[in-house]
Amino acid sequence: MNLSNLKPAEGSTKNRKRIGRGTGSGRGGTSTRGHKGAGSRSGTSTKIGFEGGQMPLQRRLPKVGFKNPNRVEYVGVNLDVLQQLTEKFNLSTVDFATLKEHGLASKNDLVKILGRGELKAKLEVSAHAFTATAQKAIEAAGGSVTKL
Repeated sequence: MNLSNLKPAEGSTKNRKRIGRGTGSGRGGTSTRGHKGAGSRSGTSTKIGFEGGQMPLQRRLPKVGFKNPNRVEYVGVNLDVLQQLTEKFNLSTVDFATLKEHGLASKNDLVKILGRGELKAKLEVSAHAFTATAQKAIEAAGGSVTKL
């Protein structure tokens, strides 16, 4: 086998419909566009969502909710996750670079430390935000909190 004798499998290809090549072809005359109307003429296009004059779906459904453009999204990291990190990698400080390195945050994320779980290790934690319970737990364990 080489490039000069390659062929597609039998029956896998068809000839395309040749439209507008005379009446004998069966697709001449109006070229499958029908008679008159906007769709029969060149340069026509309908708006996205147009349903032939019927009220379009996006207008039939009610408007719902509100999306605050100024919302600040945080990635949450719980105390039990910090505890596991310190046990596994023997850490004394946890900052944004550490969280990024271990896959808990991406480079453009804002990190918030949340209060679920128990923290036994003495840690210096720096993040963008802390919940009150998380801050108390870190300081109770003998650690310190730094806001970025």
